[in-house]
Amino acid sequence: MASTRVAAIQAAPVLMDRQACLDKAVLLIEQAAATGARVVVFPEAFIPGTPIWMDSRPIWDGDEEWFAMLVDQAVVVPGSVTETLGDAARTAGVYVVINVEEREPHGSTIYNTTLHIGPDGSIVAKHRKLVPTGSERTVWGMGDGSTLPVVDTPYGRVSGLTCWENYMPLARFYLYAQGVDIWTAPTLAQGDGWVATMRHIAREGRCYVIGANPCTHIDQIPADFPHRDQVWTVKDGDGGWVEPGNSVIVGPNGELLAGPVRHEETILTADIDLAHVRAARRMFDPAGHYNRPDVFRLTVDTRARPAFTLGDE
Repeated sequence: MASTRVAAIQAAPVLMDRQACLDKAVLLIEQAAATGARVVVFPEAFIPGTPIWMDSRPIWDGDEEWFAMLVDQAVVVPGSVTETLGDAARTAGVYVVINVEEREPHGSTIYNTTLHIGPDGSIVAKHRKLVPTGSERTVWGMGDGSTLPVVDTPYGRVSGLTCWENYMPLARFYLYAQGVDIWTAPTLAQGDGWVATMRHIAREGRCYVIGANPCTHIDQIPADFPHRDQVWTVKDGDGGWVEPGNSVIVGPNGELLAGPVRHEETILTADIDLAHVRAARRMFDPAGHYNRPDVFRLTVDTRARPAFTLGDE
C-alpha cells in the first residue's frame, strides 16, 4: 500500500480569541500541507483556547467574566468558523481533525467537540466529548452516543477520542470494532504516562495514533486578558508553561514515530502505511479473532439526546 504523511499540530491558541485562533489554524493547515501531510490533527480546545482557569482557580470562584468570554467566543457548528476551516482544508487538499469549544446557536452550554473536515471542505463528522474530566465539568457539558463517528477517508478509517475519554475501555472497543486505522487523540494530558497511553492504544487497537497537545507559555496569554494575573499562577518547576505540549505519533505496534515533544510549538509528521495495520492484526485483532462475543457483549445507544422533542415526533 502507498504511504500517507500525517501531522500532529502542537501550538498555542490565542486565549479566548476565536478569530485569532482561526487565523492561526488556517496558517497551520497550510504549513502542515506544505510538509506533504494529508491528515492534520489539532490539539484539544484549540478554538478559542483552553479555559485554563478551571485548573488554576477554585471552582466557580471569580470565573464569571472568563466564562462569559468563552460563551461569546465559542464555535457554532456549522457556521462561519467551520466555513473558513473547510475552505482551508479544501485549498490545502487535506483531511483536518480539529477540536473546538462548541455551543448551540442559542445555547450557553459549551461542548468539547472534535470536527472532522474532509479535503472537499465539508464537515464529515463531529464528536462531543462524552465525559469532561474533573474540573472540566465546570465549563463543558456531556456529549451523547450520536457523535461517535468512524469516518472513511482516502487515507484509512479515522476516529478517536478526546483526552481522558481514551481511558474508557468500552468506548475504545466500540470504535475498534468498526475498524479504525488512524486514531486521533486531541488532548491536554501531560507527561510520560500519557505517552504510554497513546502507545497502549496503538498496540491494543493495532492502529496508528496521533496525539496532539497545545503548547502555551504564560507569556502567550494576551496582555489585555481580563484579570490576567489570576487566570494562571506560575508554579514552581513548570518554567511558566501553562500547557507544555506532549504530542506524539505512534505506530500500530506501539513504536514511537514522532515525539513526544514538549516546550515548543511545532508540527510533528510521520509516514504511515495501512499495510502495517493489516499485518499487526494478524496476531491480535481486539474486535475480530481475539474477541469473544459469546462471553462478552457490548450494547451501545447511539441515539441523540436533544433538550426536547416535539409531540408529533
